[in-house]
Amino acid sequence: MEPLLIYKALSNETRCQIMQWLKNPAEFFDEELYLRQGLNFRIGVCVGDIQVKSGLAQSVISSYLATMQQAGLLESERIGKWTYYRRNEKTIQQFAEYVQSKL
Repeated sequence: MEPLLIYKALSNETRCQIMQWLKNPAEFFDEELYLRQGLNFRIGVCVGDIQVKSGLAQSVISSYLATMQQAGLLESERIGKWTYYRRNEKTIQQFAEYVQSKL
């Protein structure tokens, strides 16, 4: 875990929103579309759905997701031509412990 990368990733309001959306995706996204494909939110949320929710360009969201993944905050899985993102709870927990003990 690299705390400075995490701080940088979380320094953007939209990236923080994405982390909140992915914490409880059923509150913010329609899982029915996933269930019809034999998927669920355990695999993550599709980049396209995150992009639509944010209202930002797909290239911007892809860049944001890559930043958060490089910081260790997100994991991704590619299924067919779609990529799904979910929170990396292990890293988030390590970061929370770091903040608690160091700051």
